[in-house]
Amino acid sequence: MHLETDTDKCTGCRICENFCALQHEGAIWPTRARIRILSQSDDGPFAPNVCRQCDDPACAAACPVDAIKPDVEAGAWVVGEECIGCQACLDACPHHAIFFDAQLGRAFKCDLCQGEPQCAASCPTGAVALVP
Repeated sequence: MHLETDTDKCTGCRICENFCALQHEGAIWPTRARIRILSQSDDGPFAPNVCRQCDDPACAAACPVDAIKPDVEAGAWVVGEECIGCQACLDACPHHAIFFDAQLGRAFKCDLCQGEPQCAASCPTGAVALVP
């Protein structure tokens, strides 16, 4: 599974960021969202950016402690607790879809919400969709 995004449908409302953060952090906290809306200005154009769940992810290959592993049940590559915070995965990701939590000292990325991604469920325009 992976998320597909359609920039033509994205209005920049950022509802996806809010629901993602709420799911993972228990609060509306966009900087902790696993999806980010990129834009050239406040007027757009807007582009949802999220982990593509690559078949052979560069982030996992770059991790010196093998902290990024597939979660078969969720259908996603996830960052495990063994992450040492070296940020090699951030540098390796060609999509810039892995983020760093300086407080926890570890990377984080989309985990597909255990197969029910809240960003896709909450997107009012269908700009973010789960694809099997």
